[in-house]
Amino acid sequence: MSKILVVGGTGMLGKPVVQELAQAGFQITTLVRNKKQALKILPPNVTLSEGDLQNLQSLEKAFTNHDAVYINLNIKRNERPGDFHTEAEGLKNILTAAKKTHVKRIAFISSLVINYQGRNNFNWWVFDIKKQAVDLIRSSGIPYTIFYPSTFMESVHHNYRQGNNMMLAGNSLHKMYIIAANDYGKQVARSFSILKDENKEYTIQGPEGYTADEAVEEYVKHYQGAKLKIRKAPITLLKFLGIFSTSMNYGAHILEALNNYPEQFSAQETWEELGKPSTLLKDFVKKLP
Repeated sequence: MSKILVVGGTGMLGKPVVQELAQAGFQITTLVRNKKQALKILPPNVTLSEGDLQNLQSLEKAFTNHDAVYINLNIKRNERPGDFHTEAEGLKNILTAAKKTHVKRIAFISSLVINYQGRNNFNWWVFDIKKQAVDLIRSSGIPYTIFYPSTFMESVHHNYRQGNNMMLAGNSLHKMYIIAANDYGKQVARSFSILKDENKEYTIQGPEGYTADEAVEEYVKHYQGAKLKIRKAPITLLKFLGIFSTSMNYGAHILEALNNYPEQFSAQETWEELGKPSTLLKDFVKKLP
């Protein structure tokens, strides 16, 4: 594997993977909708190819002459069940294009917390789509790698922080083995180096376990850019607001799952094959502006 096309390479989790793949010596092309915007975000040694997940011809053109495709898709907070979803219809187009252009491997980032679906009467259409995406990858006939990450340190920074406030909701009952996106990117790069035509699925976890409350407390303790306050709301309030707001409804569901999913450490095999993450949450926070 030398030429890799990345779908979803400009976002919070995509950009670090692109950087680590490029640093590892792979020839990287990133599928983008706007080259001018992407040029401001991605490294200069990354090739940009304009395309749209709803346009199969643009995907086939982008995928041509690439050995592998790395896929980072998500359902946005304002999406509704009947909308076009990148992890559903978009993924089907990706797989169609990958087969037609003879791509040799598909790598896909999923989620560990989707395993909460069906527990405690929790049933969310977003998790259904994410599980169906995994099934599509498995049944594609293309050798695949699927990554199931715990919570990212970047998510603590972007999702829990609002200005100088750190916002929590509900009670976080279990520890999450939080990982930095650049450490994950190194593991992705390593997987492309060692895997041939086998199918692999990896649990992605960091070296420290925190409940959401503990992670936010650690963030506040080590953040040097401002004095932050921790504020907490009942999850029932978010659920009520979710009746009127699609974004709030999304937030209430994802927080309910994160607060209650009994995550266990299960990444030892991943560490042995792809390398042990080294970034601690306190060191990640100290580097933030």
